[in-house]
Parts: sequence; C-alpha cells; structure tokens
Amino acid sequence: MRTFQITMRRWAMVFGTACVMQMGAPAHAQAGAACQHGGSVAEVNACAVQDFQAADATIQILYEDVMRALSAHERPQLRQEHSAWVRERTVQCKRETQATETQPEGPRLYHQCLTRKTQERRKGLMRWLSNDSPAKP
Repeated sequence: MRTFQITMRRWAMVFGTACVMQMGAPAHAQAGAACQHGGSVAEVNACAVQDFQAADATIQILYEDVMRALSAHERPQLRQEHSAWVRERTVQCKRETQATETQPEGPRLYHQCLTRKTQERRKGLMRWLSNDSPAKP
C-alpha cells in the first residue's frame, strides 16, 4: 500500500506540473499572435518571436532525434553540451542586444539573434551523427 501511495503521489506531482506548464504555454505561444511583417513595431516584434519559437521547436525535435540515435554512453555528453549551448545562446544574445533592450525594436533584435544562433546549432547537432562525433575516439 505504501508503494502505491508513493507512486500516486509522484504521478500527481508530474500531472500537476504538466498542467501548470500547459496553463503558461498559450500565453508564451501567443506572444507572436499579432505578427504582421512590415507592420507596427509591436507587430514586427511579434513576428520575430514567432520565428524564434519555430526555430526553437525545430531544433528541439532534432535534438531529441539525435539523442535517440546515440548510444547510452554518448547521450550524457550531448545533454551537457546542449544545455551549455542553450545557456550560452541566451547570454550571447543578451550581450549583443543589450544596448537596444529598452528601445521599441529591442525584442525583435533579441529574438532575431536567438533565431540565428538556433539555426546555426543544427550543424553542431548533426555532427553527433557523423563519424567525427565528439563522443567518438
């Protein structure tokens, strides 16, 4: 009975966390809802957010595909590399756009930087599938 209670408690925590995350997802996904290329600053900023969200979703799918293709001993190294890359991407883009963060076009410039770096990441992930993988001797 005790094991069942612990299992149910864990399941409830996971389910509760998933629900909370889903409640916040529409607000984030809707950040680009007013996208209008060539429109107002806010509309163009929204397009940049949408472009980043699309690039980020694409790279996440590729990352998961690469993880599935790797052997168990290679996965931790890729996980560590990818986590470091995500942190570095954010730091670099904040640094690059720091001077414009309070200006109306600041969000567009920041998200364009994130999009560019995310698209560049594809090469790094694809390297894991080739013979010159970082995990291979």
